[in-house]
Amino acid sequence: MTVATTIAAIATPAGRGGIGIVRVSGPETRAIAQAVLDTLPLPRTALLAHFRGLQGELIDQGIALFFPGPASFTGEDVLELQGHGGPVVLDNLLARIIQLGARLARPGEFSERAFLNGKIDLAQAEAIADLIDASSTAAARAALRSLEGDFSRRVSAITEGLVALRTHVEAAIDFPEEEIDFLADERIAKTIKDLTASVEALQRNARQGALLRDGLVVVIAGPPNAGKSSLLNALARSDVAIVSPQPGTTRDVLRERISIDGMPLHIVDTAGLRAASDEIEAEGVRRAREQLARADLALFVYDASATDSQLARVAGEHLPAGLTCLRVRNKVDLTGEPAGTRLTDHGPEVSLSAKTGEGIKLLREQLRAAAGLQPAGEGNFSARRRHLEALTRAHQHLEQGAAQLGASKAGELLAEELRLAHYALGEITGEFTADDLLGRIFADFCIGK
Repeated sequence: MTVATTIAAIATPAGRGGIGIVRVSGPETRAIAQAVLDTLPLPRTALLAHFRGLQGELIDQGIALFFPGPASFTGEDVLELQGHGGPVVLDNLLARIIQLGARLARPGEFSERAFLNGKIDLAQAEAIADLIDASSTAAARAALRSLEGDFSRRVSAITEGLVALRTHVEAAIDFPEEEIDFLADERIAKTIKDLTASVEALQRNARQGALLRDGLVVVIAGPPNAGKSSLLNALARSDVAIVSPQPGTTRDVLRERISIDGMPLHIVDTAGLRAASDEIEAEGVRRAREQLARADLALFVYDASATDSQLARVAGEHLPAGLTCLRVRNKVDLTGEPAGTRLTDHGPEVSLSAKTGEGIKLLREQLRAAAGLQPAGEGNFSARRRHLEALTRAHQHLEQGAAQLGASKAGELLAEELRLAHYALGEITGEFTADDLLGRIFADFCIGK
């Protein structure tokens, strides 16, 4: 890709720091280096230099690095000026570079140019942002594996097999007198089956990556005075919520972020579910139900002394149908029963005491199991919801293609399903990508990256 503009940005966080970096990329980079430094640094060689303004006045002194294209991150000529990390100094240096013909870079525009110039694919570009935003060591390692191309290589391997299969099927369509015999070949069905299995394996790893990146939204819900806020405090290991024996203490939504084995959990504490006695409590119940509608998982918390009929009534009135729910039988310290887990007609149930902490470890294990989080392994890589959606569509088209092959031996229908599966996989790496999707992806990046 040939770009007519040169972009520049401060590539270090706002505020004071020991070092500040200004990055430049584009066709005017060499001229800008000559004007600011009075010389063009040798490629990939650190140069101690003075950074000068329009009248030759000194702006700063630091290190200059020049990376000629295409052997650079963006594939264009790139200049990095590493000076002192004061906001005024960096702003003055950036203003001088813009004065020389560059423009301010958009968020993620350096990475976008790297993608458009074929230096990285789209999954690797997204992994850059994921690495920066990683909230745990496991998430950072997964993002780094994606950045190094692990995810992309597995997608490409499946794509290559799919392209080879498409070639054979479409060749059969071009020679109709041989089509029936060709499509009856058991190797075609076996290849589709193998490709489907490869996509399923990739889906499992991608789900792990998405969990490490995005985590789950877990809503704590249940009757008043069941100990929901105490449970939030026990999970967060901090007194983040007010706890009182008086029912209905929690009136609004309270959010806290915790981590289980590197997986972020967005815990939401809500008002007690019951017929409200006043307008404020009614609004709290409405917000609780709104959060439940958005949740990935609900922790239905109730007093160990509650009856089955009471629980069934509250759950039937307030819990959305189809929502994955983990039942928490709280306050076992008052009933004298031991903490533990059991499988009920409504799914897993954990008996615990949020007050004493007994059973909290069991709840964490059940949360991990409910999320489907597997032990960290080398196969994990960073993935996003759009990747999961693309893999799901690819899997569906392969299954539909197998069905077409088995039912009607219709080569045209099989070829179309294979084409759609190929397109879905191509969306992951950017082989087939809409411009509006690129805009949304790179808009979430840092400026200067």
